[in-house]
Amino acid sequence: MLLPVHDDNAARRTPVVTYALIVLNVVIFLVSPLSGFGSGTMDPEARVCAENGYYYEYGAIPKELVGGGGIVDPPDLVATERGPVRCTTAADPDKIPALSVLFAMFMHGGWVHLIGNMLYLYVFGNNVEDRMGRGHFTLFYLAAGYLATYGFALLNPGSAQPLVGASGAIAAVLGAYLYLYPKARVTSLVPLLLFLPLRFPAWAVLGFYFVLQWLYFQGVGVNGDADVAYSAHLVGFAAGFVYAWALYHRRRAPRAPVGVYAPGVPGVPGAPGAPAAEPLVHALPTAPAIPPPPTYPPPGTPSGPNG
Repeated sequence: MLLPVHDDNAARRTPVVTYALIVLNVVIFLVSPLSGFGSGTMDPEARVCAENGYYYEYGAIPKELVGGGGIVDPPDLVATERGPVRCTTAADPDKIPALSVLFAMFMHGGWVHLIGNMLYLYVFGNNVEDRMGRGHFTLFYLAAGYLATYGFALLNPGSAQPLVGASGAIAAVLGAYLYLYPKARVTSLVPLLLFLPLRFPAWAVLGFYFVLQWLYFQGVGVNGDADVAYSAHLVGFAAGFVYAWALYHRRRAPRAPVGVYAPGVPGVPGAPGAPAAEPLVHALPTAPAIPPPPTYPPPGTPSGPNG
């Protein structure tokens, strides 16, 4: 397991959208029943029922999205470490399943879930936003979240388990980063080495992430029950990589006109080591010198050697 904490790939401008997404995710988690704030005096069973109702009211449920079975009722019995808890939470008849996908992208099941997702978004999101532009990146992030969620739902159409988290959208950001900056150096903590910080190329860090998700997915199976939606991660990652490839693989840096000084650009006239460019304006050839006109004496002035 690798835990990325920094990359040597400075952005050209402040990643406003990335920071806004992080703040929004944190704020929504803090005001939710899942954070534990404001529910310290609640009865433990009442807290379990509140959290369960929150999941089913705002989470994305595959059976609601593609199963065609209508709104799913929360279960009467909720499993906990201390045993099942009976809840009487009713389903919200006004719930819009397609809109719940958007809500679910900003919900997290706990502090570890939130911090892990936001760390990945912080490390890799700024450069993808910088490359795409703020508006484009916002649409890309949201669309990828929808695609990852519906991809999971299509693989699990009968599942009534709520899906929450920004992992699918963030996985798409990782896929795009892998295509755009495969050789960027990423400082990562290695838990097996007592969290020793080591620097790896992005292709190694993100490639390891993808392989790990694939192995976990294979272990769970397409229709297996799991607390983590690995297939949503895989769909999001692949979508981000393919989208970045489709968008940028044919783009080339604009060619400078002949004679324009372009330092540091290999192959461009004026760059170090490049042949000298033909100047845009040529000097005119030098005209032959014109002799001065002859000098004549004023009229009436005698001429001759004795003047």
